[in-house]
Amino acid sequence: MIKNNQHSFDIIISGGGLSGCLMALSLADLAKADGSLLSIAIVEANHVAKKGADKNGVNTKVKTSHTTTLFDDRVLALSHGSADYLNYLGVWQHLDANACAIEKIDISDRGHYGKARLEAQNHGVSALGYVIEMALIGNGLLSELANKSNVHWFCPDSISDINWQPNGDVSLVSVELNSGKNLHAKLLLACDGANSPCRKLAGIHVSQSDYQQVALITNVATEKPHQNKAFERFTEFGPLAMLPLAELSGSSRCSLVWTMSPEQSKEILALNDDEFKVQLELTFGSWLGAITQVGKRETYPLVLLRSQQQTYHRMALIGNASHTIHPIAGQGFNLGLRDVQLMASLLEKCLQADSLYTSNDIGSFSLLNDYAQQRKKDQKQVIELTDSLVTLFANDLPPLVAGRNIGLKVMNYFTPLKNTLVNKLMGYHTN
Repeated sequence: MIKNNQHSFDIIISGGGLSGCLMALSLADLAKADGSLLSIAIVEANHVAKKGADKNGVNTKVKTSHTTTLFDDRVLALSHGSADYLNYLGVWQHLDANACAIEKIDISDRGHYGKARLEAQNHGVSALGYVIEMALIGNGLLSELANKSNVHWFCPDSISDINWQPNGDVSLVSVELNSGKNLHAKLLLACDGANSPCRKLAGIHVSQSDYQQVALITNVATEKPHQNKAFERFTEFGPLAMLPLAELSGSSRCSLVWTMSPEQSKEILALNDDEFKVQLELTFGSWLGAITQVGKRETYPLVLLRSQQQTYHRMALIGNASHTIHPIAGQGFNLGLRDVQLMASLLEKCLQADSLYTSNDIGSFSLLNDYAQQRKKDQKQVIELTDSLVTLFANDLPPLVAGRNIGLKVMNYFTPLKNTLVNKLMGYHTN
């Protein structure tokens, strides 16, 4: 409903990146008591090419024939559980041809004896996870969203202010956009990243730890085929991951994620491509033979960010707005996807006729409290896992080196411990 530049929706999503698109798609088919679908607004600061707009200027659909500025060229490691959920949403059909299955993971400590190997076939699945470019996931999500007439885009635009009780109405939240438009809804979902404007406007504090590390990221071609194996190699620079990518023009490709100090990264970035290949081969080893080609190299600072609360009045934080973690175990996107999954599940239950939530109120305190409580354990476990791995494998103190190598050996031969780790990496957990 639109009146005098006032736009009314059931749900407003701040951010149209991966989390925002996932959230919108997860909710787009949910119906209210009267049978009508939820009306959803996405507010996104970046430009998204439109297929069309309604008579009020609200962008209803988006083109997906090219990569938009929403998604960069980095790759993501999708857990088995995340791939299942994307398939459930109808997105996997857009990704399947370009996703590379991870059938094995080889974990080793350079210069030491500790090793562990994880294999999909030992855990009853064809793949532990998949590796795919972020832009392809984004365009797959946009392709599906283009078919949802109840999802409306406001872009390029951003939230400048939030009124938690517009005109004294506690059953609504209102946002003011930089364009001057005002949006009202029962629920605001902040999917707007580590620097979340919604989180800041709500005054929600975060705890932040700077790892004093950066991730150097590039794609490389290798002499030997990767055979769907991912490598996690702990080196004197820091953890180094080689993730298998789908072949391109017959070349075996991997995505490199190399953690190191900012000082080391400056030295590595200053190398020409041939020098970089030599340094990478020396550090990684000969597992995949020579490095034959190197793509564009980029670095990203690494921090651990945790929001001190998950929810506010008629608002919840989703994905990186709530938690931004180290990439050492490739769990950041998967953790955020499980935020989306739970929120969608709770809202679906709320809309049912026999709902336990008062008056089927999708922004009620009880629903948001359930979301916060039910996400605690999984978030805590994943954050502690990644944080402890950083501490353990980025330190060359002899006791830690000995301890981690013993730990890798024990994990390799102690099935219950290995199963626990694999289940977590595959994205399955208990609340």
